[in-house]
Amino acid sequence: MVYKITELRQLNLPVSRIRSIGAQFLASMVPNLLLMDIGLSVSFVTIAVPSLLNAAEGLSLTDNQASWFGSLPFLTQPFGALASGPVVDYFGRKKATFLVNIPHVIAWILMYFSWNLPSLFIANGLLGLGTGFMEAPIFSYVSEISEASIRGALCTITQLFLSIGISVMYTLGAVVNWREAALICLSIPVISMVLASLVLPDTPVWLLSQGRNKDALKALCYLRGWTTPENVSKEFNELVQYAKTIDCCVICHVENKDSKPGEIECKHNKINFIKRSLMKFNIVMLCKETLIPLSFTLLYFTFFVMSGLYPIKPYMVNVCGAMGMATEGKTIVVMVGVLTLVGSVVIIGCIKLLGKRKIGIFAMLGSAVCCTGLSVYAYLYLGENVFSYDPKTYPEEKSIVPLIFFYGLAIFTVMNVVWILLGEIFPFRSRATSQGIGAAWNYIVTFLGAKTLINLETNFKLSGAFATYAAFSYIGTIYLYLFMPETEGRTLQEVETYYQGKFRIFADDWFINLFKKKNK
Repeated sequence: MVYKITELRQLNLPVSRIRSIGAQFLASMVPNLLLMDIGLSVSFVTIAVPSLLNAAEGLSLTDNQASWFGSLPFLTQPFGALASGPVVDYFGRKKATFLVNIPHVIAWILMYFSWNLPSLFIANGLLGLGTGFMEAPIFSYVSEISEASIRGALCTITQLFLSIGISVMYTLGAVVNWREAALICLSIPVISMVLASLVLPDTPVWLLSQGRNKDALKALCYLRGWTTPENVSKEFNELVQYAKTIDCCVICHVENKDSKPGEIECKHNKINFIKRSLMKFNIVMLCKETLIPLSFTLLYFTFFVMSGLYPIKPYMVNVCGAMGMATEGKTIVVMVGVLTLVGSVVIIGCIKLLGKRKIGIFAMLGSAVCCTGLSVYAYLYLGENVFSYDPKTYPEEKSIVPLIFFYGLAIFTVMNVVWILLGEIFPFRSRATSQGIGAAWNYIVTFLGAKTLINLETNFKLSGAFATYAAFSYIGTIYLYLFMPETEGRTLQEVETYYQGKFRIFADDWFINLFKKKNK
């Protein structure tokens, strides 16, 4: 016998684990499409630059213009990322997921019809701005709708769609020109907007923070397998209690720490708006529960971006040619997309078993080894005149050695879990804003990395450039070992309390704890 969803609710049958996970997976599909769109947009310059660089006809870019074109999206992304937090907090996760698609819809259309360099640069800048807008809604939404036991896997699946977007774009670059690729990419934000309007529930915790308890209960029933309120009563009551702690005036809560929510009448709504906003900012954003994970995230992003692949991504085809790799540049780009996809799938299976901490440290160390290998190879085998921006200088002799290291770098890069942590380690009050700041910093560093590749290569050759990236990776490995917490399997409330109470900086690791005990 087959039951409809409404009949199952009336029967009040226990929810199967598969149904509960399926409901959360379906709800995360719209954010997944956003990540896929981001993957398409951040990889677009990789397929466009080789066709535009010193083109014989049509739109053409000089070396310097190509450098700016490749790094421009990373310059505009921080503005979108910083704005995404307030947008998410004001409109809610669902509406924000719809609105953030608009810049990309305009950008893909403008990119397809671009008639001169200004229109081309404006379209690329809009792609960066839209990418920044998308960050906070994605990670806020997926983190807040999922159970602790599967949150890591769902966030990793979300990252998988980023890899899918990258792979699709690299494949498009091999079969169609860049204008046709832009037109095809337009379909993704359009589909995302349609699904966000029709099927996406808002997150229960945000609805509770707005006083919409009935809507929050309805959303939770949907997200736990289209079930009845009775089957989610325990989790809902815990969310209600948590919502009470974040619903009260944060200034009152700090000034009266021993009082319970609702016991103290709030008088701060009557004070000057600017003064009240500054007081709230000081309490919410400058508290240790926000500052410690935020500082950790900013440094993790720095080491992650500068670990090798991201600075050269816009110019990947050229760098592969200059390194004398044994395969054509466009084929390597497609293979990097495939390996990125495979690596994302592997992480989904490993993250529950190994946890995020071990994977993050191992990935950073792997990037360091690969960059070291590329640097040593370039130093030993590349001539002094080799310059990635000038195809005439590329070596005629090809080798599989740099290709192996480069493929390894692609795999280890995708294994980093910084984007997953971004959705987990911040308190609810500062989560969206902190995620926006973290994403903005990521794009600032990416812009600097992409823009300075030409300077590093001009002054220190490709060997010096990869040596620089290797140094960042080695330092990043040490940093992650000392400071990276393990969040796998913990609820967001548990993660939030990790930095409360005792002033906690170093990671909870057995080797680090030995030194803590000796110092007591």
